[in-house]
Amino acid sequence: MKWLGLGAVLLAAGCGPTPAAEYGEKLFRDPALSESQYNSFSCATCHATTATPPADKVYVGLSLHNVAARPHWWGGYETRLLDAVNFCYTAFMRGVTPLAPEDPKSRALYEYLVSLSPDAQAPAQPFTLVKDITDVPRGGAERGAAVYKAACQDCHGEPHTGKGRNTELASILPEVSQDYGELFPGVPAGLVFIEKVRHGRFFGVGGNMPPYSQEALSDQDLGALLTYLGL
Repeated sequence: MKWLGLGAVLLAAGCGPTPAAEYGEKLFRDPALSESQYNSFSCATCHATTATPPADKVYVGLSLHNVAARPHWWGGYETRLLDAVNFCYTAFMRGVTPLAPEDPKSRALYEYLVSLSPDAQAPAQPFTLVKDITDVPRGGAERGAAVYKAACQDCHGEPHTGKGRNTELASILPEVSQDYGELFPGVPAGLVFIEKVRHGRFFGVGGNMPPYSQEALSDQDLGALLTYLGL
């Protein structure tokens, strides 16, 4: 378990001694882990914590069951758990300064992630990003509606209105595509949407969105989603 520093018991402000794992779980579920006023993500927004993720929810990130027992993270790009956490913290939660190993928050998160990792060793999880964006075959709208509810609605809210979205910075779908013609002239709206889903924020198109790997969202489900959204 590659993390600098351990934590056993921390003092939560005004609450007396709090077990580190318990405090870590609170941080895990709280967008205020990042001090940015513009952040609306918590770790729990993108990650399940059970061995088998819920059938009715599509998480953009991998389940964190056994996460501390894996040999590496982010498809092998990160070889230290704290660095993997900080990648999410700075890239998606708008954290300015990465969490330091000695920070009580880091230590508490570590203890919580260890509590989710019952095995001494666990295999690395596949994480396949789409390199080149191409169109995908369209699927059924009924399936697309289920995909939208499972993968998109928590952040973007209800289609057409955005009702229930977790931040006003999240675009309203599919109405945002009305601007694609001006922003991305000559590019089919469906391809712009695929770019946002597959590459997230990393090429300046997807706002602050994390990318969906092929393991998280198949091309079949993406094609059904596009049909549902009329793209």
